[in-house]
Amino acid sequence: MTEQHFWEQKTLSEMTREEWESLCDGCGRCCLHKLEDEETGEVYYTAIACQLLDTHSCQCADYPNRKAKVPGCLKLGLEDIPQFHWLPDTCAYRLLAEGQPLPKWHRLISGSDNSVHEAGISVQVFAIPEQQVPEEDWEDYIIPMLPIE
Repeated sequence: MTEQHFWEQKTLSEMTREEWESLCDGCGRCCLHKLEDEETGEVYYTAIACQLLDTHSCQCADYPNRKAKVPGCLKLGLEDIPQFHWLPDTCAYRLLAEGQPLPKWHRLISGSDNSVHEAGISVQVFAIPEQQVPEEDWEDYIIPMLPIE
């Protein structure tokens, strides 16, 4: 008999704070700056990382205080579930909200925090700290991901 994991038994709204936080795979994709096309409303990811993202570990350098240091930082909550479509299509929050399973490389499945890097999902190999690129040049760093609608 196979034991079900908490993410297979509970909805996002039924999870504890600890369970919710454990869903983050540490890819860093949501910490990339996004640009909106003013004419079409489409939003595009750039390779430019938030000032707090450690581009090696793909973790926030000051997670508890991120909202105070980066006012535009988004804290995902249950009220945001209808807007999860902007999250990367590999994101556990988005996948579970859409009724999809976690991928094999997710740390809750693999048991390793490095599996997201080993699978090539994280931004580790291409993210550029925002301090290194003037904001007026960010458009030059749009990455080839599907636009967010």
